[in-house]
This record gives sequence, structure tokens and C-alpha cells, in this order.
Amino acid sequence: MTATRVPGLPVIEDGQLISTNPATGEEAGRVPVADEKAVIAAVERAHEAALWWQGLGWEGRKVRLLRWRSLLVERIQELAELTHREAGKPVTDGIIEITAAVEHLDWAAKNAKRVLGPRRVRTRLLLAEHSGHLEYQPYGVVGVIGPWNYPIVTPIGPISGALAAGNAIVFKPSEYTPVVGQWLADSFAEVVPEHPVLQTVHGLGDVGGALCRAGVNKVSFTGSTATGKKVMAACAENLVPVVIEAGGKDALIVDADADVTAAAEAAVWGSMTNAGQTCIGIERVYAVAPVYDRFVDAVVEKAGRLRTGEEIGPITMPKQLEIIRDHIEDALAKGGRAVLGGAEAVQAPYVAPTVLVDVPEDSSEIREETFGPTLTITKVRDADEAVQKANDTPYGLGGAVFGKRNGIRIARRLRSGMVAVNGTLTFVGMGNLPFGGVGESGFGRIHGEDGLREFARPKAITVRRARSLLPAMTFERTPAQVQQIVKALRLLYGRKP
Repeated sequence: MTATRVPGLPVIEDGQLISTNPATGEEAGRVPVADEKAVIAAVERAHEAALWWQGLGWEGRKVRLLRWRSLLVERIQELAELTHREAGKPVTDGIIEITAAVEHLDWAAKNAKRVLGPRRVRTRLLLAEHSGHLEYQPYGVVGVIGPWNYPIVTPIGPISGALAAGNAIVFKPSEYTPVVGQWLADSFAEVVPEHPVLQTVHGLGDVGGALCRAGVNKVSFTGSTATGKKVMAACAENLVPVVIEAGGKDALIVDADADVTAAAEAAVWGSMTNAGQTCIGIERVYAVAPVYDRFVDAVVEKAGRLRTGEEIGPITMPKQLEIIRDHIEDALAKGGRAVLGGAEAVQAPYVAPTVLVDVPEDSSEIREETFGPTLTITKVRDADEAVQKANDTPYGLGGAVFGKRNGIRIARRLRSGMVAVNGTLTFVGMGNLPFGGVGESGFGRIHGEDGLREFARPKAITVRRARSLLPAMTFERTPAQVQQIVKALRLLYGRKP
């Protein structure tokens, strides 16, 4: 007899990973679970496929990646509805997520040759008789470990960059959204049927660990900081390089000359979209005193119009509900006030929008990643205090600033990988900008030129093109020639700038 299933909680039965809707418990689909042997076999197949994929050259890969992009656009409704069934997020949110994924796929395909292709570099004095050349070569096989909260755009970031650079992919989707991950791989196979360039392996955390040890040449991971450290440890056994995009506790600063209505709208979107289950979501706001009251009122008014089950979907991971409740209760116990929602907002599988004020800085609601539709708003005297408080965190993923005169100046002072000025989360939609964090939020980049270079090794080549006038790197050099080198150095570099 089958045990009662917890909605949203993945279970393994008869070698199958079964995924269910977190709101209804309805089965979204099932996929085969991979054991260690199966993971190793997938990586071995990927190494063979990578040679063929690299052999297509820049143009061949570009054509196929753009076909995949177009296929995603053609089936955008189908994929959005599948994401709704499996992760619970509203279909409209799924459509926006796919739109961002299409942007990154399009940009990577069209720009890989320009960013990574062979080029000449300027010659320097010591080897003036040689020409310099630089090119970027693919790693071979990249393992991608994806998250559940954005199961489309987040893995497509590293997948698109790595594929455009010439790598094959073995993709381990989250056990909470394996069906969406399999859909991505299957759709890619429709446009690239010749070889298994993009494969999936499914299962729980042990499958991710096996992937790190299975002979991949690089790993890109998105998930919690704690799991990211485990991935790093597994990869360290074989010196496999990693890209880590981990958690965040992003802050929004509202300066005195901000458009308060626009800032409130952006704060509600940044904190409540995807039910707050966003690594770059706004969890803290620091509003300067002159606009604080108006901003709080505007946020409460806008957030109060949102309805669970409609704009606010279910919490995908059942265990996250307790974390959200604990954070809210801790904030209230330490003197904070709920101006919207509160502890009673947690009604499984949903959490209603919650806005907290007067929350002390040592509260878990301020210090730890909540990952729910909650927002703390703190009054500060000026932007300097706002920056100091915003940076007082081990995380450093994204952030936002609202202000007219000093918005960009404030943004530069935030300790984070990305900042949106007069908007929130907007940087994720620009395919030509790098995405990644600092500190406990990880390191390495996906998206943009930096994201492409993340999945290719730089290779330097020198070519002799003439006889050496000042031979330096040879045992045949004479004392007189060494003196000539010294004279040249003094002539060119001896003067102080």
C-alpha cells in the first residue's frame, strides 16, 4: 500500500522519482532515478558528444541553439503550465521566467564567437619577435545542478553559456522540479538529435554528489549556501572547478528623492514574486526617514491587494513553511510589528504577504534567508546608514536602490554582484550582464561575456615571426645583448609616470 504523500515533497518509488504539485498533491510526473553507475555512464557519453558538438564550430552551434530558443518560444504556454503543475507558481510567472531564459539563450548563441573566438594580442618588448594569440577552449563536459525555485531560467543560464562555448552538459535538476528539467532536455534533443549533448540525471542530493565525482570538467551549482559548500567539497576531491550561485538576503535602499510609489511597487514585486522564493528577492528595505512613512503605507496598500492562490503561489518546499513562520515569530518576539500579515499568514501550503517594521538587526528575519513573501522595512537617517546596514550581512548577491540624484553612487557602494537602480530584479533579464554574488552568495558568473568565459579555458599561444633582435630566452645570448635589454628597459620604463 502506497503511503500518503506530502504535497510537493518528492518521493522515490520503484526506481522512479515522483514529483507532485505543492498546492494540490497532484502528480506532475515521474522520471527514472540515476544511481552512481548511471551518472558515470552519462558523463562518459557526454565526453563523446562534446567532441562532435565542438566540431560543429561556432556557426553550427549557434544555429542549433537558436532553433532551441525558437522551440521554447513556440511552446511557451506548454512549459509555463508544466511549471505551474510541478512547482505551483502562477502560469504568468512561468511565462516571464521563460522569457528571461530565451533572452539568455539568444545572447549566448549570438555572441559566443565574438567573446571566445581566436584573436591576436599585442606583442610586448621581451618577445618582440613573436606574435601573441589568445583563444578560449571548452572544458569538455559541464555538470549543472539546478534549483527548484526557477527551474527554467536559472539552469538555462549556465547551460546556454556552456553549450555556446562548446561543452556538453549533464544536468541534474532539483528533485522538486525534475519534470521541467526533463522537458528542457527533451526539447533540446528535438533540435540536436544526433548526440546526447544535453542529458539529465535525476535523484536526490546523492546524485548531485555523484555528478561532481563522475569525471565532469566543471560544475555549475545553484542552491543554498550549505549545499553549495558540499558541492565544493565533492568537486575539490578531483580539483574540479565550480561556479556557485548560493543564497541571498538582498536589500533595497529608498533614498529621500525616490519616487515612493514606484519604489513601493518594485519592493512588493521584488519581495513577493514567486511567493518570495527568489534568491535575488528583496527581503530587507532601508528607507530614509523623510519618506519612510509614505513608503510603508504604499507597500502595505499594494501588498495587501495580492491574493494567495492567485498572484502568490504555494511554498514549493514544505519544510520552508516552518522556516518562514519561525522568522516571523522571532521578529515579533524581539519587538518587531506586523503591519501586514504576521505569523498567522502561514497557512500551508501558502504564506500570505507579510510586512514587518521595527525589526531588530539580530532577528533571523534580518540575518537569515527567509525565502517567503515577507519584507522588513527599517527606518534610517540617511543613505550612508542604509548602505552600512545593507552590507551588514555575509551574503552579497543582488540589491536595489531607489533615488534620483545619487542612485548609481549608492549602488556602487553595495557589497553585491548586481544592483538594480529604480527597479528590482531587472538585471536577471539582461543577457549581456554577468550574474553572480560575493561572500556567502558564492562566486563565479553566469550570463554575459563573463558567463561565457566561465565555461571555457583561456589558451595563450606565441608564434615566432622574426629573428630575435634582443634574444632573452635562450642560452645563446651574449653579455652585450643582455646589456642592450637593460638599456631598452631603462629607456622605456625607467622614467616615472
